Amino acid sequence: MTLRKRVYTDWEDRVLIYAYRDADGTERLCMQRDAESAACTLLGSGSLYELAVDADRKRIALVDAVAAIVDETAQVDLAQLARDGRLLSPIRHPDPAHMYLTGTGLTHRASAESRDRMHAASTAGNDTDTIRMYRIGEEGGRCDDDAPGAAPEWFYKGDGSTLVAPGAALESPCFALDGGEETEVAGIYLIGHDGTPRRIGFALANEFSDHVIEKANYLYLAHSKLRPSSIGPAILLGDLPETIAGSTRIRRGGETIWEAPFASGEAHMCHEVANLEHHHFKYELFRRPGDLHVHYFGAATVSFGDGITIEAGDTIEIASEAFGAPLFNTVTRSAADSRKLVRVTPL
Repeated sequence: MTLRKRVYTDWEDRVLIYAYRDADGTERLCMQRDAESAACTLLGSGSLYELAVDADRKRIALVDAVAAIVDETAQVDLAQLARDGRLLSPIRHPDPAHMYLTGTGLTHRASAESRDRMHAASTAGNDTDTIRMYRIGEEGGRCDDDAPGAAPEWFYKGDGSTLVAPGAALESPCFALDGGEETEVAGIYLIGHDGTPRRIGFALANEFSDHVIEKANYLYLAHSKLRPSSIGPAILLGDLPETIAGSTRIRRGGETIWEAPFASGEAHMCHEVANLEHHHFKYELFRRPGDLHVHYFGAATVSFGDGITIEAGDTIEIASEAFGAPLFNTVTRSAADSRKLVRVTPL
């Protein structure tokens, strides 16, 4: 599919898009050129999904679709929207079952070493599978012309019903042993009307996981990932910077109990983004027209590796200037009874 020639503007190549609820409850979009600029409303109501589908069918670049409807005289206060709880997940599918949340791990050395320490005691001094998998990425995680590189680790997190808006609660299920943040960058994709994966952009992400169950046995990784997660508040349209610098904080009772810088982007990853994308979208199942995909690129930092246990009521903040407004979420725990057996009945 050939895109129409780009419409050139005075913008930078990268643009931040937010979704929010207006005072009357209408869903709207706004655009920010960078973290220091004012956020300007996009004319009309609607979602980024609808805008992306329309751009795909018209064969125009998404940034040009944004340029055609931005109203630079109408500005919104992102900080106030956050305080009012009116920021939404920057993208959602009208049918959550058609939105996949997936990811890959062991792409960043720091998180690979943190996971390696979880299981090193049981390996009698030999390399863990974690380190072996990371080295596979170090040695072969780049594409060679049209040839893909080595396959990364892959996991499934859920469908669109598990995606939590910025500022909303990340709820650990009653049976969870832990609920901890994973600071990541995620790629956001629409499958075009002809089955071609189309990258919408990138977002900050909290890929919330259960590290205690994962530590018990690495084969429990699949269970540990079936938790809610959050992205945003903005989606970055355009190329991913080589380096994404930022910080992660955990606050309890208004005080910071843990803080760490993080670095992501391809300069800090053993797999390049193109290789991660190939090994996800090579499956025809994931190329169904109209579907959305959020694909997590692996943790840049994890507080669990520093011995932090997150409690209900703690707030997690992930911030990077490249992604505009920070991502906040508070951790809660389900009040359901974990001892109650889920019974299956015959039809």
